[in-house]
Amino acid sequence: MEHSTIAAIATAPGAGGIAVVRLSGPESYAVAAKVFCPANPAKRVEDAKGYTALFGHFMEGEEAFDEGVALFFRAPHSYTGEDVVELSCHGGSAVARRLVESCIAAGAAPAAPGEYTRRAFLNGKLGLTQAEAVMDLISADGRQGAALANASLNGALAKKIGAEKDALTALQAHLTAWVDFPEEDVPALEDAQLVSTLTAVKGELDTLIRNYDAGAVLREGVDCAIVGRPNAGKSTLLNLLAGFDRAIVTPVAGTTRDVVEQAVRLGDIRLNLFDTAGLRETEDAIEAEGIRRSWKKLDEAGLILAVFDGSEPLTREDLALAQRCAGRPAIALVNKEDKPTQFDAEIIAGNFAMVLPVCCQEEGSRRVIAAAVARLLGTNNIDPHAASLSGQRQLAAATRARDAVAGALDAVCGGFGLDAVSVCVDDALDALCDLTGENASENVINEVFERFCVGK
Repeated sequence: MEHSTIAAIATAPGAGGIAVVRLSGPESYAVAAKVFCPANPAKRVEDAKGYTALFGHFMEGEEAFDEGVALFFRAPHSYTGEDVVELSCHGGSAVARRLVESCIAAGAAPAAPGEYTRRAFLNGKLGLTQAEAVMDLISADGRQGAALANASLNGALAKKIGAEKDALTALQAHLTAWVDFPEEDVPALEDAQLVSTLTAVKGELDTLIRNYDAGAVLREGVDCAIVGRPNAGKSTLLNLLAGFDRAIVTPVAGTTRDVVEQAVRLGDIRLNLFDTAGLRETEDAIEAEGIRRSWKKLDEAGLILAVFDGSEPLTREDLALAQRCAGRPAIALVNKEDKPTQFDAEIIAGNFAMVLPVCCQEEGSRRVIAAAVARLLGTNNIDPHAASLSGQRQLAAATRARDAVAGALDAVCGGFGLDAVSVCVDDALDALCDLTGENASENVINEVFERFCVGK
């Protein structure tokens, strides 16, 4: 790792009360001394102790262009493990940008995206899963998603994986001693002991993998297609979920011809809603293209809200939609429950995770739909303070570890010998080390930190 001193704006761009410019590296104090002049002439930047603050002016040459506060952190007691100085100036891009330019003129280098957290990882301040949690926490826009990220940042996942590694390492040590040193009279492990340990580890990994999708929904949200026949109430549903009139609603069939997009928060889940054109046969080329896009959105969506008109009998288009939703994460909403029902929901019930009578004009239906979506996506069963996997890298490593442990169990139960068991346990340990970052290659590290913004 290059040990240059880096500088970047650490706060979001735009106007605000304050902006923070962060310095990190061996020359942080020296650079800060050139751009910050303490208001108390008896104070010197170079002498500042860690965890202290000084008020003063920010300088460019002999000109003071702002006033603010400098916070000092001495290595290794800082976010990056290096000397760090955080300069808090007034918010606004002009002042903060000028302060960064002054730091660079004083000898700092511009920070690359994610370079502060990368240095924290390389200096042993954070594990790789904790570094990934930093980005998840920054990106979180829901309470539960933020709680999951914070749990990982505080080491929940690292501790969980560490416990499974310890169990497998102890098992492997016994297997190795028994196979390699027969003269030492190492007692053989009984099959029951092997099965017990391996089953317990596999169970913990299974739980992490099983909860991955629900955790991803809380962190990242989900694309949700609203589909149905013309005038079933799709646009009314979009407006209900959005909380304002996002889509035009008229009695004229085919009013919505293109996909209307809107991000909403339903409970603690962010839904990226796609209100689609009504599904029917048409000779209108423009409407037909809208319907083609409707089917495409349905096929791509992570959640489907299929809207049916409960005041009318089931139609051929309704049946086609129900068949397309079979095996998908789909909820059937039988709309217009305030009117006499002519719709036989039992005919389509087998194609959906659940069928709900609703009125898309009433706020109570919003709460009903929110609860149903949470149940379907599994987010109502997630402990936001427990260990959880984040991202395809972690999921792939956990899956490889789980499959290797399953292979070890098969080897025990199939009587393939302890050598075969040992090979599988080794594979599982390698996968877990990949997950925690102990075996991470430069390419993997680059892939993790390329998601970060400059200043973090």
